[in-house]
Amino acid sequence: MDLRARARDWSEIQERMLVPLYEAVYERLDVGPATRLLGLGCGSGLALLMAASRGAAITGVDTSSDRLALARERLLPDGRDTPSRTDTRIVQGCPAEAAPAHSAGYTVVTAFEPIGCLAGDAEGLGELLAEALPLAGPGAAVVLAGWGPPERCATSSVLRVAAKLAEPLGGADAWRPTERDDLEQVAGRAGLRPDGSGRVACPFGYADTDSAVRGLKSTGLFDPAITATDQVQVDKELTEALHPYQRADGTVWMPNVFRYLVARVP
Repeated sequence: MDLRARARDWSEIQERMLVPLYEAVYERLDVGPATRLLGLGCGSGLALLMAASRGAAITGVDTSSDRLALARERLLPDGRDTPSRTDTRIVQGCPAEAAPAHSAGYTVVTAFEPIGCLAGDAEGLGELLAEALPLAGPGAAVVLAGWGPPERCATSSVLRVAAKLAEPLGGADAWRPTERDDLEQVAGRAGLRPDGSGRVACPFGYADTDSAVRGLKSTGLFDPAITATDQVQVDKELTEALHPYQRADGTVWMPNVFRYLVARVP
């Protein structure tokens, strides 16, 4: 598996699919010059770039060196990533390593990678929050994101292919249906106070089937299927599953709805 190529596919093809989600959250929270934002699982940094364009001081943290290299290209084009540049920081590792430059802590913490697809993803988000919340100030907004109901997400039918192919591994870490209260349960276990939620249409649109296959695989949601079978088999079955969503001009279009929850640090 070429992790560098996958990171590039995420950055160039898939990441933009969630732009409506980022915009809705930033608008709701009035993200701007007074915002100190920590982006968990920031990937290649598009959501951070959008927050920075609104004047926010941003810190992104992720474990993927390949995605973070692309984030640095976007956010630190001059190569400066030093303690003196406190308005933009990119940190590789765990949230605990992204201590805020401001003594009052972060005012917004985002976890935009949607849960509600892989077994154990809610637990993984809970672990991230346990490390990140001590870095946030009292009353800080914490944003969690998840897939909407399967019947509202055309991509769910494609993700079921991943579950089917992963069956030789017992379905471990494979796709699961989204539960209505996934986000609230994660927030409750983290000791956060819910403060509103919303749904956002985020259609997945691709130039062609090849782009769709590459973009979807870059999410990591098909990794269990690739492990259980092989790359060729996954590509074949994924292409077939995308056929109902291919339009006459060759483009692929899948309407989806994503949900976000805003919660507050006590």
